[in-house]
Amino acid sequence: MEASPATAPPAVPRWLPAGAALAAAGWGANQFTPLAAVHRTQEQWHPVLVAVLFTAYLPGLLPGLLLGGPAADRFGRRRVVRAALLLSAAASALPTAAASSPAAVCAGRLATGVAAGFALSAGTRWLRELCAAAGRSGAGERRAAYATGAGLAGGALAAGMLAEWLPAPTVLPCLVHAALALLALAATTCAPETTGGTAGAPLRLGGWCRRTVGHPRFVWVVLPAVFGAATVAYVVLPPLVADEVPGYAPLFSGVVAALTLSVGVVAQPLAVRLHHARTARATLAGMVTVIGGLLVGALAAYGDSVALVLVAAVLLGAGYGLTLGSGLLEIARLAPPSALPSTAFLHQGAAYSGFLTPLLLAVTAGAAPYPALLTGMAVVGLLCLWVTARFSRGNPP
Repeated sequence: MEASPATAPPAVPRWLPAGAALAAAGWGANQFTPLAAVHRTQEQWHPVLVAVLFTAYLPGLLPGLLLGGPAADRFGRRRVVRAALLLSAAASALPTAAASSPAAVCAGRLATGVAAGFALSAGTRWLRELCAAAGRSGAGERRAAYATGAGLAGGALAAGMLAEWLPAPTVLPCLVHAALALLALAATTCAPETTGGTAGAPLRLGGWCRRTVGHPRFVWVVLPAVFGAATVAYVVLPPLVADEVPGYAPLFSGVVAALTLSVGVVAQPLAVRLHHARTARATLAGMVTVIGGLLVGALAAYGDSVALVLVAAVLLGAGYGLTLGSGLLEIARLAPPSALPSTAFLHQGAAYSGFLTPLLLAVTAGAAPYPALLTGMAVVGLLCLWVTARFSRGNPP
């Protein structure tokens, strides 16, 4: 007997497979954060080596972010996202197949960055267009941000829990992500395509994108706000208080990462409320929050305080969300709609350059203690704040 229309199960939203793909890509991108604690504490890998492996994600991510959109325009959104999911699953399986050697982990991190860049860039466009086709054009950007944020936060938290309480702490979390990426790949099999691609279309950034990046407001207002806020919170600070949570380093690292990124996602809409067309109010608020988070982080490192690490994670996550959200609003004023996606992902690539921060701090840790280094970062932040405030009312788009 057929179900009546009143009792028939609701159809799966057309945008959901694209959202699942974004979440799976974000999961893979951030699962290494708690696994780094395992390599550092259980396998005794040097902190600089761990920082190098963490940073190895960046050279793959930046080209993926920049080329993912043009590739999606040429080959189609779904095809690019599906290829990225397959690469993401393979990247998680690679270190497990090679016994988690540093070389294998480095190769896996690089491949994960490429996969995440292509998936996030093409997947965000795909999800936005699917929502627009369903008459919910305003919801696309928000759903993409939430899906990506859920993957980034959930991946770190789940990997930390798996590494803490189950065997094979460097293997099982990677295999779980590989399975999830393949499930997302299967979910996109019948998902509708929004563009068939343009055969022979060149993979290049438009002139508008280059002119936007060269605009004085981008150089003096948007770029100075780019900090390594999030990475300081969940990569640098947890190892400094690891002795205060003996036996729970992977779990604590995952919790701090999830807290930081969750607060960042929640703070992004606040940037819209604070934004003002003639000022950089939202950007300045984000920078002040980041500076406060760095100072609290310095106090946490000085006093070995777990509670202050959590407070710093909240502040740095909020500052990260505000500066990222306000930067995208500034770019929306500078770039025409046709160049906005590429320019926005170029800005995100600049923001993700914060992945270099843990490596820079690890290399310079022999010259000064971490409280002094974090305080020095806060001083640099004050200088950047002055530059942004100085130019915030000038150089209108």
